[in-house]
Amino acid sequence: MLPPVTGAVPGADAAAPADFGQIMASFASGVRNDLRAGEAASIAGIQGKASAQQVVEAVMSAEQSLQTAVAIRDKVVSAYLELSRMAI
Repeated sequence: MLPPVTGAVPGADAAAPADFGQIMASFASGVRNDLRAGEAASIAGIQGKASAQQVVEAVMSAEQSLQTAVAIRDKVVSAYLELSRMAI
């Protein structure tokens, strides 16, 4: 799940991330938290402390976050390669 893009809208929260680096750091933190939640739910499921539905929901959310992060990484690498091929 992507964090809301605030700071791009006039009058938005002043403490919100305003530049690309801060937005990406916030997104990476969210992905990390989703992955940790999926892992914790899996362990709780193995221990019998969580239902199968809770485990599946947490793992699917973590998987979706990871796929989004990989897609963004691929786009950033592609953009970098395209810029590096440009003649100055």
